[in-house]
Amino acid sequence: MKTIYKKLLFLFLLLPFGALAQSILSGTVVDSNTNQPLPGVNVVIQGAQNSTTTDFDGKFQLGGLKSGDKVVFSYIGYDPQTVNFSGQKSVSISLNESANQLQEVVVQVGYGSVKKKDATGSVSTVTAKDFNKGANVTAENLLNGRVAGLTVNSGGGSPGTGSEIRIRGGSSLFAKNDPLIILDGLPIENNSADNIGSSSILASINPSTIETFTVLKDASATAIYGSRASNGVIIITTKKGGKKLSVDYNFQYGSGRVMNTIDVFNSKDFVSQIEKFTISGALSAGSDTNSLGIDDPTNSLTDDLSTPGIIEGRILSNTNWQNQIYRRTDFVDNNVSIKGNLFNIIPSRLTLGNTYQEGSLLNNSFNRNNISLTINPSVFKEHLKFRVNANYSNERNRFATNNLENVIKGALRFDPTKPVRTIGDDFGGFFEYYSVNGNGNNQLTSQTFRNPVARLSQTFDNGLNNRIYGNIEADYKFHFFPDLRAVVNVGFDQSKGERSNIISSNAASSGANNDVNYGTDEFSTSLRKNKLLDAYFVYNKKTNNLNFDLTAGYSYQKFEAKRFISGNILDPNLAGGPTGFPQRKFDTDVVLIGFFGRSNLNFYDKYLFTLSYRRDGSSRFSDENRFGNFPAAAFAWKVNEDFFKNNSTISDLKLRLGWGITGQQDIPAANDYLQKINIGSGTSQYFFGPSITPIAITNRLSPKLKWEETTTYNVGLDYGLFKDRVTGTVDLFYKESKDLLVDAAVSDGSNFSNRAWQNVGNFTTKGIEFSINSDIIKTDNFNWNINLNATKFEREITKLIYSADIVLGDAIAGTGTNAQIFREGFSPYSFYVFKQLYDNQNRPIEGAFADLNGDGIINSSDKYIYKNPDPDVTFGFASTINYKNLDFYFNLRASLGNRLLNAVNAGNAYSSLLTTGASPGNIPTYQNETGFINANNLNSQLSDLYIENASYLKMDNVTIGYTFPKWLDGKASLRLFTGMQNVFVLTKYSGLDPEVTNNGVDKTVYPRQRSVLFGINVKF
Repeated sequence: MKTIYKKLLFLFLLLPFGALAQSILSGTVVDSNTNQPLPGVNVVIQGAQNSTTTDFDGKFQLGGLKSGDKVVFSYIGYDPQTVNFSGQKSVSISLNESANQLQEVVVQVGYGSVKKKDATGSVSTVTAKDFNKGANVTAENLLNGRVAGLTVNSGGGSPGTGSEIRIRGGSSLFAKNDPLIILDGLPIENNSADNIGSSSILASINPSTIETFTVLKDASATAIYGSRASNGVIIITTKKGGKKLSVDYNFQYGSGRVMNTIDVFNSKDFVSQIEKFTISGALSAGSDTNSLGIDDPTNSLTDDLSTPGIIEGRILSNTNWQNQIYRRTDFVDNNVSIKGNLFNIIPSRLTLGNTYQEGSLLNNSFNRNNISLTINPSVFKEHLKFRVNANYSNERNRFATNNLENVIKGALRFDPTKPVRTIGDDFGGFFEYYSVNGNGNNQLTSQTFRNPVARLSQTFDNGLNNRIYGNIEADYKFHFFPDLRAVVNVGFDQSKGERSNIISSNAASSGANNDVNYGTDEFSTSLRKNKLLDAYFVYNKKTNNLNFDLTAGYSYQKFEAKRFISGNILDPNLAGGPTGFPQRKFDTDVVLIGFFGRSNLNFYDKYLFTLSYRRDGSSRFSDENRFGNFPAAAFAWKVNEDFFKNNSTISDLKLRLGWGITGQQDIPAANDYLQKINIGSGTSQYFFGPSITPIAITNRLSPKLKWEETTTYNVGLDYGLFKDRVTGTVDLFYKESKDLLVDAAVSDGSNFSNRAWQNVGNFTTKGIEFSINSDIIKTDNFNWNINLNATKFEREITKLIYSADIVLGDAIAGTGTNAQIFREGFSPYSFYVFKQLYDNQNRPIEGAFADLNGDGIINSSDKYIYKNPDPDVTFGFASTINYKNLDFYFNLRASLGNRLLNAVNAGNAYSSLLTTGASPGNIPTYQNETGFINANNLNSQLSDLYIENASYLKMDNVTIGYTFPKWLDGKASLRLFTGMQNVFVLTKYSGLDPEVTNNGVDKTVYPRQRSVLFGINVKF
């Protein structure tokens, strides 16, 4: 009996442990389509407090269960799944993507966020999984071609270079057309010109830390940012911390080279050209051929100059100078990110990164080191949330030269019969054209260009920029009134840069005096600060039929900058004192303040209204014009809720209407409304005996300057088909800018200059955008997704001061060759040229143009407007294919109907330029097509012959990869990939690249290199 009691007692003691063993449920959660593990899935016991989340491998373990409990598995974008617990030890869960996935997407808007299904404005969001692949050194290139209405043009292949970013074509003529960029709530200044030592402002941001881009395009979405939103807004959100420890390492290597160069004459053809035009009398006989080693220009050249050859006892080289200045390049990118829950209470993320990129030009390089820390803790049962972003960037650049155009154009023009180097110490051993003057000094010839290889090799132009930026945001939900939140955001951005430019004294490109080179030693520094304070309240209330939120707040931002420029301290004639060097420049502080409010109303989850208002003040304007008012309104109707609620074909349909006014104040004039006195320059001084006395000069004055305003109207349609397997948008927009900020001429004697900033003119833009995203094929093992977008817009100047033309555009070959115009009724930067005449063989006749006004004289009155740089339509296309663990991606961009002025040919393809003074120079082979001789005929350089169709189709990147999901015994996943950057360009444009920044004028471009890429991604 005692034995039985002991056994029963032992059994009762074991029962709790047995119950505990049965109350633990473990398992794995995967995506039903890809069979990939899903981290972060919520696993909750229905009606109880017990819960957990899946780890990186989709695994979970949940205790405290009892028979009959319901376990719910939920994840954003997926349909929830419920499992009845009956004592089982493990389960395998496959979640299906939600048919209403679009409705769960949250997009960032001004001072808050909203579900995509409830957005009333024209808003596009691109998340990390949709970013462009490849060697994207700067953040904006992740977006290129992915958003309708957005264009990103780097303008060339210089490493880390900034891009020209435009949303719907811009809104201004003389003010900036860059969109406002907001990084984690901090508006940043996208101005690289004064950021010494850096290649661009956005180059300091590590692209691997970015989670989403949100592009706000119409005024109903942007007006809450008022003062700087006329050109759209791009909101960048970086990745946040997590509750589970994970490590993500990314490595990428690339090797690239320039694929295309400008066609110029090789040595043999170059000598033949000089002989031909010397014999014909087009060039002066003797001097140029003598310098080539040919004393008798009538002798024909038959030697094969594919290698150096001897003609009449003298050695000629066959130097391809473009090949000499370009090189094979390396690209290395390393990033490691650690995410976890610090002290089990602070979700944190730490990212370390290094990016090294070589430019195609000799010695040109970009090196960036980044540290980014994000913490987002919550306290008081998540009533108080903090978001802290701290970033440090160290950017080191070796720039090609201060004057890149001279290097690239020098490679086109320099004599191909001469070697890169010569024997001797003159000019550091590099070949240069020179003679010995009467003082026995080497006197450089008057040719325009120097040895381009020497210019790159003997120039040490180095930049350093350290940037610290980030913000602290506190979001408090009141305990006693949980519908009300208070948000305070404090931001800071400081960049400290320096740049030194040292050129050897024996370099032909260095400073010289009386043919004695003294070299170059210049130094400059800059310090820029950006301070922000935002404070606002958000009230949110939900009822059965009405949901609404109200936002009201205040914003203060201050920009400070100062610079130091030493001048060339080796220059014996360097002017000193108040009008010379060194120069210490303190830019006038720019302060912006704003008061803003917004209401979002949602009736029956079908009818949506957004009303916003902002009153902004800028220190750029006087007291009476300081503030501008920027209202906006939008309405959206979920049409499918009324007409297609249970329709299996039309799963989403929303009509949007928007109107709003935004402002522009970003001009170089910081406070021209004030009367300022400046000390005169070195050319405005008085001599009192031997003493030099600077004079005071009154600065120009713009006392009535005020805000430029842009009114935007937008009609949009968001659609989803076949349970949102196909989604997209269509937008029609119209923008009108008035009171344009223009640096325009003033009447004589009315100001202290012949030009001043004024508010004159109107400008309109109208267009249409279309985008479609579709899972063409979606099965358990195979998924094919495509994204296509298209944009068409037209810009027109409707009013200018006195209705007078403004002639402008880059000089093609010197003063007087401006080839663009602002004119009422036409697009900005339209080409203003002569109409070329042709012979019976359809060859252009040099100097022959149409007499359009019929006065018998060809002069500027015969110029006419011919085309403009704006494209007729732009396209972006991206394709992603996943088959089991294999992935394949590519993206394309196209621009149709855009025109370029080929200034390389317009300014250089003339046989008279075979001589450049005391030495010969090369020219583009395009001269063979025209037969043009006289470069001094400026009218020829302004011929419509040089306006070319620059339509193109580009493949920016193609990538193929394979993922090992259970690497290291399931402890990690490994993805290996390879790809190519700048795969191909299809175009009829005869220049180097049809994609340039410079308002449609191609003077030269830093060529983009084609790179082969290899990389690995490891996740623990």
